Amino acid sequence: MSVMLVGADHLGSIEKNLQMMGINAIDHVTGRNVSDRKKFKFPLSTALIVVFIDYINHTTAKNIKNMAKSQGVPLVFANRSWSSLQDKLVGFNLRELG
Repeated sequence: MSVMLVGADHLGSIEKNLQMMGINAIDHVTGRNVSDRKKFKFPLSTALIVVFIDYINHTTAKNIKNMAKSQGVPLVFANRSWSSLQDKLVGFNLRELG
């Protein structure tokens, strides 16, 4: 399964914890570059997009939301902490998405 993480300069233990949950491909975009903010693109193999809301501006979040919706990719908004992300992922069957 491929997951796109958007926001935050450093992921800390989040990447390792996602790998322990069976997510084998993790792409990370900080969202700081102008190109990230205006024209967000993600690989077609992406099964889930996670947006760290405490590190992204409203315009970027809106662009990502619209892109995910148009391509039918599930989207999760969470704070940049493992506990927050883990709580948001409870509703997803990660095995089904991958």
